[in-house]
Amino acid sequence: MAENAMREQMQMVDESRSFAFTTKVDDIIAWGRKNSLWPMPYGTACCGIELMSVMGPRYDLARFGAEVVRFSPRQADLLIVAGTITEKMAPVLLRIYEQMLEPKFVLSMGACASSGGFYRAYHVLQGVDKVIPVDVYVPGCPPTPEAVLDGVMSIQKMIQEQTARPWKENWTPGAYR
Repeated sequence: MAENAMREQMQMVDESRSFAFTTKVDDIIAWGRKNSLWPMPYGTACCGIELMSVMGPRYDLARFGAEVVRFSPRQADLLIVAGTITEKMAPVLLRIYEQMLEPKFVLSMGACASSGGFYRAYHVLQGVDKVIPVDVYVPGCPPTPEAVLDGVMSIQKMIQEQTARPWKENWTPGAYR
């Protein structure tokens, strides 16, 4: 009788392998976060127009799970800064970043957002990282849609691998005034 019960248990285990899998809860949460980014676009110049093309049907950012564009910081977890940021916009951008819930990620898109671009003037912020911490920089003026998609995929890889971002705890805002 015990041998019969053992056979039944082994048969049940073999059958369950076709539909069950095991993993860590953290990996499942990371998988869900990676495939359901809710971006908040902060487009101010030509990079904002380029971002629209990334979200359009040709490049389709929705394929990467970032379909639900939110214009409320409390509902977004990916801030896409696209375009020139002026000194007057810096406090607004900081407030938007602070209102986002954790975990939150920032993608700086284009030369103007990343370094001030060719504007070396008193009114242009020389890099958004002077105000908020940035996870991924996408170069270009304006960057190609493929480069933006690559930046989003880099953030997804960071989420999936659950890589620590030590700069975030040690990051201090620069003097932008």
